Amino acid sequence: MKIGIIGLGRMGGNISRRLMRAGHETVVYDRNPDAIAALVGDGAIAASSLEDMKGKLDSPAIFWVMLPAGDPTEQTIASIAALSGDGDIVIDGGNSFYKDDIRRAKDLAEKKIRYVDVGTSGGVWGLERGFCMMVGGDKDAVSHIDPILAALAPGIGTIPRTPNRMANEGEDARAEQGYIHAGPAGAGHFVKMVHNGIEYGLMQAYAEGFDILKSKASERLPEDQRFDLNLTDIAEVWRRGSVISSWLLDLSAAALAKDMALEQFSGNVADSGEGQWTIDAAMEEAVPVNVLSAALFARYRSRVDHTFGDKLLSAMRYGFGGHVEIPQ
Repeated sequence: MKIGIIGLGRMGGNISRRLMRAGHETVVYDRNPDAIAALVGDGAIAASSLEDMKGKLDSPAIFWVMLPAGDPTEQTIASIAALSGDGDIVIDGGNSFYKDDIRRAKDLAEKKIRYVDVGTSGGVWGLERGFCMMVGGDKDAVSHIDPILAALAPGIGTIPRTPNRMANEGEDARAEQGYIHAGPAGAGHFVKMVHNGIEYGLMQAYAEGFDILKSKASERLPEDQRFDLNLTDIAEVWRRGSVISSWLLDLSAAALAKDMALEQFSGNVADSGEGQWTIDAAMEEAVPVNVLSAALFARYRSRVDHTFGDKLLSAMRYGFGGHVEIPQ
């Protein structure tokens, strides 16, 4: 298939590369001409504008927008809608707010343009590992782009199969491949939003645990109760057979092995919006989320008062997504 990719940053560029590796054609556009040139060097087709991209795509045209949530995505989708025709498909693969998806889908449907929201997880590792995707939108539109989704997904890989899966009617067989059609417009980004809220909680648990371990050497404690613990060794041993092993722990171990003091990081931890949106949804649904809300508030606190745990949070965010800290 041929698809237009708008936004060639940390994930957009690798989405294009992974699709090309699977035999798909990509037409690419970014405000940065160097980003376009890099993809052209890998086999992509350059577009000088959205209008130029439209002319280089097949019918129905497929546009994948991979830009920051808010105005950049909103304005780009509006521009695409102005030049698109019946049956064209607009995909938002960023981290948009799910209620925006619902509105956009309705607006575009009036112009007979199909809208699909794809919550995309995988960060800077997606090129090699594949992208986990949670998809919302019309069933026919999602089916049409399925070859694209299948190429981007990790595949079943070496992960053991879950016992008794597919025993119940309605389960999506594609989940084992690393992507699902979650529901109508907005459902994909809603599931990804909660995914990111959970991510905050998991990361905060590791951060606090390692903070306790490091502080065991504090002079505030009686001398015979102080332990000078090797955090690199602890992270490594927990990776091997522990019930708290995970990719986040892998990233923590790698960061600590490089520098156990994490001097590269200040601990000024950003949040990208999904954590707050998750808490907002929980409040709307009257669902208690003690851990997730505490994790979000800890990020707010980190911008005033930094701990070693905050440095580890920054290290994990940089490890999986290339996220840099908020400038101080």
